[in-house]
Order: sequence, then C-alpha cells, then structure tokens
Amino acid sequence: MRVAMIGTGYVGLVSGACFADFGHQVVCVDKDAGKIAALERGVMPIYEPGLEDLVANNVKAGRLSFATALAEPVQNADAVFIAVGTPSRRGDGHADLSYVYAAAREIAASLSGYTVVVTKSTVPVGTGDEVERVIREARPDADFAVVSNPEFLREGAAISDFKRPDRIVVGTEDPRAREVMAELYRPLYLNAAPLLYTQRRTSELIKYAANAFLAMKITFINEIADLCEQVGANVQEVARGIGLDNRIGSKFLHAGPGYGGSCFPKDTQALVKTAQDAGVPLRIVETVVAVNDVRKRAMARKVIAALGGAPRGRTAAVLGLTFKPNTDDMRDSPALAIVTALEDAGVTVRAFDPEGMEHARALLPNVTYCEGPYQAAEGADVLVIVTEWDAFRALDFARLKTIMNQPALVDLRNIYRPDDVAKAGFTYTCVGRV
Repeated sequence: MRVAMIGTGYVGLVSGACFADFGHQVVCVDKDAGKIAALERGVMPIYEPGLEDLVANNVKAGRLSFATALAEPVQNADAVFIAVGTPSRRGDGHADLSYVYAAAREIAASLSGYTVVVTKSTVPVGTGDEVERVIREARPDADFAVVSNPEFLREGAAISDFKRPDRIVVGTEDPRAREVMAELYRPLYLNAAPLLYTQRRTSELIKYAANAFLAMKITFINEIADLCEQVGANVQEVARGIGLDNRIGSKFLHAGPGYGGSCFPKDTQALVKTAQDAGVPLRIVETVVAVNDVRKRAMARKVIAALGGAPRGRTAAVLGLTFKPNTDDMRDSPALAIVTALEDAGVTVRAFDPEGMEHARALLPNVTYCEGPYQAAEGADVLVIVTEWDAFRALDFARLKTIMNQPALVDLRNIYRPDDVAKAGFTYTCVGRV
C-alpha cells in the first residue's frame, strides 16, 4: 500500500520506517528542510536503537523516501498518517492541536480518490471529529475517512513495540477504512497481534487512559517508597510482592525520581484538562500529576542530605540526564528539576549522559559536561545516578574512591545493592530501601 507519513518526529519516523519494512511504499514528509536533508544522508534526528539501520535498509530497497512537500505523497496515498507534535499548550496545559489542524488543511487540498486519513498523534477526545470537519469544509467533494490509530511506542524500544505490539487500536466505523487499516497491519495480524476496532472517540481516549494508568503506577510505587523509608521496609521487595499478583503486574513498579519524557507529563495534563472541561474532574490523575511534579525536586534533597546538609560550594557528579535510558529525550526529565535544585542550593554540577548531553546543554547551561562517568566524578563530593543507563551498572568503586573528594553515592534508580556499595567504602542513599 502507499502511505504518506506527515511528520518525521519520534512517532512518524519510527512508524514510517516500520511500515516500509512491512513492504509498503512510504513517504515521510516534514516541513523542516534541514531534517529531510539529514535523513536523506542517513542522519537520524533522534536516537533510537536500530532506527538508523532500519531507515537505511528501506531507503536502499526503494520503499522509504522523504519529502518536504506533502501534495504529491498525499495525492498518491491510500493512507495519510498525521504524526505531528501535540505538546502542552503554553499557559493552560491543554494539548496544542495547531499542528494537527494545519496538517489536516494541507492534506485536504491534495486528496485524490478514496483516502484514509489517520491521526497517529496523541490527541484529545473529539479531535478526529474536528479533523473531519476541517477537511470536509475545505473539500466537500473529497472521498475520505478519518481514523484514530494511537501509538504505544516506548522510547528505546520503539521498533520492537511497533513490530510486536500488545494491541493495535483502530477507531473507525467506516467499513472501507477498516479494510485499509487491516491491510496496512496485515503482517502483524498474521503474527496474532490483536487488532481492536472501536469508535473513533473511544480510540482517542484509550491512549490517554493507558498513559495515565501507567503514570499512576509509577507515582503509587514512589509514594510507597517514601513510606518504606520511614518504616524500615524494602520497596523493591514490596513491588515484587504486589507485582506477582496478575491483576496488578510487575511493570512500572520501579521506584525512582518520577516520570518524564514526551508522553506521560503532557498526556496526563491534557487528560486532566479534557475531564475538567467535560465537568468530570479526574481527582486521581490530578493527584498523580501533582505528586510527580513535587517528587523530582524532592530527590535533590536526598543529594543535599548526602552532603551533610551543607551543599554550598560542594560538587555533585550526575550520571544520566535523559528521562530514561536508550534515548536522547530530555523532555520533562527528572534530571532537569534535580540539577536545577542543586544549583539553587549552591552545588556545582558535573554531568555525563551517553546520548543526552547535546540537548541538555541548552536546558542546563551551567553544568560542566564530561566525557565519561569517571571524568564527571573527579573532585566530586557525591555521585548521583539519575538515569539507569547500562554504562552505570558496573562502576569501578575502587577507582571512584581515589578520584572523588568523598565516597558518597545517591542511587535514585536502585541499581546497586546497599551491601556491595558499603563494602566499597561508600555511604549509600537509595529510594525506598534502608
């Protein structure tokens, strides 16, 4: 099938490359000429394991190409995916849908023959209705259907998630659109990936509800971690004990500094605003958002306590800046709040992240960026693990002890065992364990 993917961000590029790998003809469109030129040279705009090779292989095979103008790709397409950004709108927290509607207006001008227009972007309930109205208003003669097909891709594992999904949600009641979507995802259907067909508004809400529930699990276990510290329990064992219950499950029960990234913060906020506008406020989700915001800065207080409560003039080595490993995404990363709070307290911050430092420099300009964990640790009074990159899981504590001012580790991801760190001669602070 012929696919036009509007947007070459995280969702659009990964989805387009995977569809091409299924054998479809895909054109990824983006107004950013520099980004398109880089993609044509094989330079990826994001870090995602395996993406560079996937794109290169499909470009070489002639199934994947890139363009800055959408008229021809849309005119030739069986399905046009809208995969543009929907960031939180400045000032009120609602999802900013301006890019979605702008894409819809441009798509309308180029439709030719029956076309399925698919919202892949994460959008509030009712957005598909407005996209349909925008296109119909511009092109009353057009033969099209608007479908909701939310993405469920985890950064760092996006290709695997696309090719081996838990489910594929398709929101449409149009029989022809359903046939097109079934054909697009046929390789996955043959592998027994479940296709869930729903009404369009239901599909839109599924995405927000899923992210809010996962964010709630993270926030729940973080609060349990605080309780564990006060009563002398071990949050990792609590998480294992409750996670073995099939009704709960073990995923997203890892205590830490709070959630961040491109999805959970903006999607929980947008869901809260949608519910408030509908007159049915979601108190649980509102609390999740509030607790998560407070938690990030609270982690800085753990670091300050490890410095004996006297932070001014001291140095902290921060390992990990991205919101999770295997990505370069700094959006709403806990590191932003933690580093800022440390700097506010008079701490000098040295940092290293395997992929995120280029983006971090613009957001945290006063940090000294280093070439590795040991360079960051030189002369530091405390070592802080914020992101659980594999490169930080087997640090040489004997070496660290010789280069740091004092041997202190604050492990905000609980990747080390307290006894092992103590044997190395370090004071150890973790989350939810004593």
